[in-house]
Amino acid sequence: MHSLEIRSRAREQYLAGSTVAEVARRFGLPYPTVRHWCTDRQDPKRHATQARCFRCRADVDNPTKPAAYAYLLGRYLGDGHLVTTARVPVLRIYCADAWPDLITLCDKAMREVLAGSVQRVQKQGCVTVQSYGVHWPCLFPQHGPGKKHERPIALADWQRQIVEGHPGDFLRGLFHSGGCRVSNRVTVRGKAYVYPRYMFTNESADIMGLCQWALDLLGIAWRMNRRNSVSVARREAVAALDQHVGPKS
Repeated sequence: MHSLEIRSRAREQYLAGSTVAEVARRFGLPYPTVRHWCTDRQDPKRHATQARCFRCRADVDNPTKPAAYAYLLGRYLGDGHLVTTARVPVLRIYCADAWPDLITLCDKAMREVLAGSVQRVQKQGCVTVQSYGVHWPCLFPQHGPGKKHERPIALADWQRQIVEGHPGDFLRGLFHSGGCRVSNRVTVRGKAYVYPRYMFTNESADIMGLCQWALDLLGIAWRMNRRNSVSVARREAVAALDQHVGPKS
């Protein structure tokens, strides 16, 4: 039984222009075996996401692009939905039309993490960036029936390790989904002041806790200005978060 990695590499070289015979000689494999991998129309599709799913492969422990995964995890927790009741699971992340660059970033992250193809479905005021894949549930075990704020949300140990290594990318995903960078205006003793601050809003106390945890990992000061909203307003804290998030566009 050959590994998914070998099958995937053989198909990649075949699709890149090599003949079946050339691929077979290169890997020292029987010609009929390689021909089956490369020319069976269903086999490549069936194994495509499995070959890329780092949770299902014995030869890897982490995603090839952990920063992209941390970002996509933040987007999913903020504005995402994973449908597992269909024949093939589909990951959907809702992006406002007002921020076209964020639509592109979401599309790119899906492809870097798992997706072979991504669709953009235009709706009123937003675009649904979605991808079908059998292995999306492996990568987002937080999926489940009902709204996220009505059920517990906790990261698996392997997810926490990825976020600990890339807290800025995780925060970027969260703030791109449910956050903003605004100019706050205050008046003190008759004098008006304007200063930037970040705000992240989410009805889930668990997701809010994950945002706070990631901010702590970066040493960024924050406070809860409302029950469902965290604020980053100190000058040095805003400057630090600017390095990871920045204004939406």
